[in-house]
This record gives sequence, structure tokens and C-alpha cells, in this order.
Amino acid sequence: MGFIISKGANAMKTIIKVTLFSLSVLASNFATAAQNVVLVTLDGVRWQEVFNGADNSLINNTDFVKKPEQLKTQFWAKTANERQQLLMPFLTQVVAKKGIIIGDRANGSTMSVSNPWYFSYPGYNEILTGEVDENINSNNKVLNPNKTILERLDKLPEFKGSTALFGSWDVFPYIVNTKRSNVYVNAGFMSIEENLFTDAPLLNALQNEIPSPWYNVRLDSFTYRFAKAYMLAKKPKLLVISLGETDDFAHDGHYDQYLKSARQSDAFIKDLWATIQTTAGYKNNTTLIITTDHGRGNNANDWQHHSSKRALAELELGENTYPEGIIGSEHIWLAAIGPAIKGSGLIKTKNELKQAQIAATVLKALGQNPNEINSNMAPAISEILK
Repeated sequence: MGFIISKGANAMKTIIKVTLFSLSVLASNFATAAQNVVLVTLDGVRWQEVFNGADNSLINNTDFVKKPEQLKTQFWAKTANERQQLLMPFLTQVVAKKGIIIGDRANGSTMSVSNPWYFSYPGYNEILTGEVDENINSNNKVLNPNKTILERLDKLPEFKGSTALFGSWDVFPYIVNTKRSNVYVNAGFMSIEENLFTDAPLLNALQNEIPSPWYNVRLDSFTYRFAKAYMLAKKPKLLVISLGETDDFAHDGHYDQYLKSARQSDAFIKDLWATIQTTAGYKNNTTLIITTDHGRGNNANDWQHHSSKRALAELELGENTYPEGIIGSEHIWLAAIGPAIKGSGLIKTKNELKQAQIAATVLKALGQNPNEINSNMAPAISEILK
């Protein structure tokens, strides 16, 4: 009898030890997970500007800048660090130093797209699904057959109705496939619900009244203001904000406007982080991730463009002018800050990190197991996660 009790007591001790160990492992896996993630994309912003500021070969080029001397008073300085602070001070001096940054190829930090095309729809599909689909080979308004993490999370009870995307480009409803997914998307020139916040009717009117330079991309100010208001009103756990002006100004050859838009994007990100850190439900439990969908060419003759050799050949666009494609347009960058992120600064990469890893990184930051959400997605960027 005593032996049985003793054995039972030892067994109970063993069970308790195992249980406590299991709980400690579980806690270590999720203790640093954020309850929310905000993912911001800046369309087609080159790593060169992020890490070096304005490009000397472009800022002085009158093909791309109407008044170089005037622009240089705003963006030019002798050192790369000074130019960084003039262009994107919050991203490079706060996020990159209190959190992490990846993509400075001149200093051993590399990241690139995995898709073979190097343009927007394939890039956003890769970012939001964690997979590469070579059949996504155009920017056409085709409903995405692949499920984004927004859609996959929305199927979970704790995330139901708690994922949303705001974008300047009008193709996002197709990328997220709103006909199938039921994810909230506001993109292109869509209005915001007028009862969402006080200024909604005014901003809707201004969006209609102020002409955008482009037929399919609205001005980023509307995208950001709508997204911020939605975040405060609805408190989504995963919010994606995709700003688009930088890419379109670059395509148009307006390097001055590209720089000004990049600087304004940085100001939006600063305001977003300040809002997060002063809002109940978001303060101290929200991770902010910033990245881009693709890079651009390296030189004055190709910086406006981005596409792979294969893309140009298959689409019959400029393969004679650029027989090797737009070299370097696969190169991207990523920055992050928040409770799920190590404060490691510039991440030196042993192996090049990939765009497809962003989705799983977002999921892990949310305390989710990526393999349970989608076993086919690329692994998270473990180097940056606590």
C-alpha cells in the first residue's frame, strides 16, 4: 500500500514536472508574441535610398529632377547617414535602431524576392501568402487563387473580422480575392464608411475632388488616413497598409517626387507608431513591419523600371533594351519594431533572406504556428524574432 502511494506520489510529481515544463516551453514560444501586427508596404522603394539616401547620379540629373539645386537643399548631404536622416529619419534612426533592418547589400545584409517576375502582383502575393505562384505573372485584375494570411486568419474564431487591408493600388481586392475571402479591403478610389469617423465625409469628398496623377492609384494620404481611422475604430489584429506613390512617381521618371513621397511615407509610419503606442489595445503589444514588393534598377538608365529577364521576354516588353532584365530589381529590404522583434539593428545575413518568409514572420509575431495555418509557406525569419 505504501509502495503504491509512493509510486503514485512520484508519478504525480513527474506529471506536475512535465506539465510545468510544457507550460514553460509554451510560454517561451508565445511570451514575446504581439497581439497585433501592422504590416506596411512601400511600393518599389529601392534599398539604395533606404540605406544611402538620395542617389547622387539621379538627384543631379535634369531628366528626372526639374530643379536639382532646390531638391538638394532638402535631401542632399555628404554622408549616407545624413542623407538617410533627411529622407527617412524614422525608419532608419528609430525602427532600424530599436528594432531590426535588413537589406543593406553593401554591408552584408541581403534580401530578395523569390518569384521570377520582380513586379507588384507577384510580390504582394508572395508577401501575403508566403508562397510563390509562377502563374501570377501579370498585374492584371485577376482574382487570386491563393489564400493570403488575412483570409486564413479570418477563418479562425479569434481573428474573425479582425484582418484588413488598405491600399493605394486598385488591384488589391483581386490580390486578397474579396469575392472569396470576405476580408475587409479598401483600395484604389474606394470611399470609406462615412460613419467610421468624423472626417470621413470630408476625406471622401477630397478624394473625389483632388486629381490623382494615375488612373488606378490614389494618393497615399487617403490610404493612410482611412487605414488609421479604421484601426482606431475597429481594432483589427492584422492590418496591412500598402502605399503606392513611390513606385508610380519612379515609373514616371520623377525622382524628385519619388523622394518626397518616400519622406512622406516615413512621416506616416512615424505617426502610425505614435498612434499605436498611445492607443489602448495596441500599446506595447503591436509589432510593426515595413517592407517593399520589389526593387528597381541600379542606374540612371533603368532606375524607373523593374522586371526580370524572363518577365520582359514573356511579356515582350523591353527585352531588346534590357536583354538581362532590370538587374537588381529583385533586391528588397525589411524593417521591424515591436514586442516580437529583437533589437538587433542591421541583420547580417549568412544566407539571403526571401520575401516569401514575411507571411510566416507575421504569423509568428501574432503567436500563431505558421505550419498550422499553411504548411506550404516559407519559414519565418527567425533571425529577427524573439
